[in-house]
Amino acid sequence: QVQLVESGGGLVQAGGSLRLSCTASGRTFSNYAMGWFRQAPGKEREFVAAIGKSGGNTHYADSVKGRFTISRDNAKNTVYLQMNSLKPEDTAVYYCAAGRLYDTIATSYDYWGQGTQVTVSS
Repeated sequence: QVQLVESGGGLVQAGGSLRLSCTASGRTFSNYAMGWFRQAPGKEREFVAAIGKSGGNTHYADSVKGRFTISRDNAKNTVYLQMNSLKPEDTAVYYCAAGRLYDTIATSYDYWGQGTQVTVSS
């Protein structure tokens, strides 16, 4: 089992920045690819960003490319999502996930955090 705990969400004005953190415990963090997903009210959960086990590979949704950066620190068992130039449409609950596969599909991930709310005001 892997336990994931997100933090760093909050309320920010459009154009602002937030950094989300997700800290893992339980099993060897570096054995897992990590992903960030988000879900807005009334919408399906969608892929945001993913990072490979060593941090060498990253992938982003087109909607966040150039604004968000995913990174990881395997020594701290933590994955980050730096979010810049935030827009009201980025408002959602953000979830981190751990899986054996580096993928954009939610079903490829085995473990999920509880989510953290990000609200961007216009």
